[in-house]
Amino acid sequence: MSYRGTAALQAAVYRALREDGALAAMVGDAIHDAMPVAPPAGIHVSLGPEEVRDAGDMTAPGAVHDFVVSVLSGAEAAGGFGAVKAAAVAVSEALENAEMALDRGRLAGLWFLRARARRAENGAGRRVDLTFRARIDLG
Repeated sequence: MSYRGTAALQAAVYRALREDGALAAMVGDAIHDAMPVAPPAGIHVSLGPEEVRDAGDMTAPGAVHDFVVSVLSGAEAAGGFGAVKAAAVAVSEALENAEMALDRGRLAGLWFLRARARRAENGAGRRVDLTFRARIDLG
């Protein structure tokens, strides 16, 4: 098993989201690899948890990365899920259509797995957590 590709994958995902024009039109530059101390106003995107499993074989090491990208709104955008879901669609399309080159390893594939929409912890904001799977070859 190898965890070597994790930083390269995170950087490539972040870059793909920051460079997507449709997503930028909805959230501006509110795409965070690390959340700011105070949550931003409006809709924002945050890279989240990751789970990694071995996917190596006899020929080379590799790994499968399941990672979450969250789209969130604060209490000021509590009118409903519409805008948050639209931004979540833009995140999904940005990642599914991106040509991502990794600084380490090779991205063999990237797939959408699932999404979960819910009210944020305080009940006022909205949140959509999108889970993706990436397969990285490290040979």
